[in-house]
Amino acid sequence: MQHSLTPQALAELKTVVSPPCLSLYQPTHRHHPDNQQDPLRFRQGVEALASSLRQQHSAEETQALIAPFQALAADADFWHHTLDGLAVLGGAGLFRVFVLPRPVAELTVVADSFHTKPLRRFLQSAGRYQILGVSRHRIRLFEGDRDAIAEMELPPAVPRTIDEALGAELSEPHHTVSSHGGIGNASSPMHHGQGGKKDEVDKDTERFFRAVDRAVDEHCSKPSGLPLILAALPEHHHLFRKVSHNPLLLATGIDVNPDALNPEQLRERAWQAVEPEVLAQQARWADAFGAASARGLGSDDLADVARATAAGRVGTLLIEAERQIAGRLDGVSGSIISADLENPRIDDLLDDLGELVEQMGGQVHVLPADRMPSSSGLAATYRH
Repeated sequence: MQHSLTPQALAELKTVVSPPCLSLYQPTHRHHPDNQQDPLRFRQGVEALASSLRQQHSAEETQALIAPFQALAADADFWHHTLDGLAVLGGAGLFRVFVLPRPVAELTVVADSFHTKPLRRFLQSAGRYQILGVSRHRIRLFEGDRDAIAEMELPPAVPRTIDEALGAELSEPHHTVSSHGGIGNASSPMHHGQGGKKDEVDKDTERFFRAVDRAVDEHCSKPSGLPLILAALPEHHHLFRKVSHNPLLLATGIDVNPDALNPEQLRERAWQAVEPEVLAQQARWADAFGAASARGLGSDDLADVARATAAGRVGTLLIEAERQIAGRLDGVSGSIISADLENPRIDDLLDDLGELVEQMGGQVHVLPADRMPSSSGLAATYRH
């Protein structure tokens, strides 16, 4: 039932042309007993969606749109496997569930388009990353940002173990396994050869790493576009980088088996690796806006930016992460109709502007308030 959050998944949400579009966001919890209240809060959000729908739709139409949300509310197994945030979006012929590794603000919106700004924040490559945990016997994939991290389910085409990768071609010595380097999760299982077969074991490890690199590049890195941090023992770093052709693999890695770190330790090590580039990139966006604004090619005025967006002039739009501005955008003229978010035809103007900028080939970046170059909630750099 869960869906992977990728740029392609976000683009698919924009193709829905039959409103109403229902968006529900809520923070969730990973562990008992905190997660016991999550289904109840979700049901309350679903009822808020239904109440908004009833203003303009029949009881039968409302029930048809709400039914998938109600089914999710009743799925006990789902609620035992949540993380820190949840986004559920539904409409005629579409229902998407995104389990997120960080909290989101509680929000329900019924509008002509999906509310996607919280999802767009997760899709910023400058702030998010993936970690590939590699050892001789298996791999693991994590995804995170500055505040949170979560282990991800690997796509079916990515081999999880050396046995899956090499199968019948695996050398016989790999069938004998023992653990060295620690106890419990900190241990690093090593495959021992028999009868002087160490060379075969080393060759199998290289072939395993090569197969993993190809699969992760194709099925994880390319769809996500995220920088990839390698977490492995130092000797495995050398071998994996030797065979890797993944352009998103960062030069800075984590020189320890991820099994030896708890999630918070892994997040801290990963953020140390990516933070300098993240902050530098955000500073470059802010500096570019300042330079453009000085030449009359940038603005942080909502009405000006709305008109420029409709005209296709916005090349880069920076949006403040936690800001919401209620209203409706005319995508042709760029005019703004002020209203309340409780109106079922009204969404967040910043969200609508972001969608329109992307549709017209511009770039949108959602930043924390303290990294924004303006106090109005947005900053646009114009093409001309």
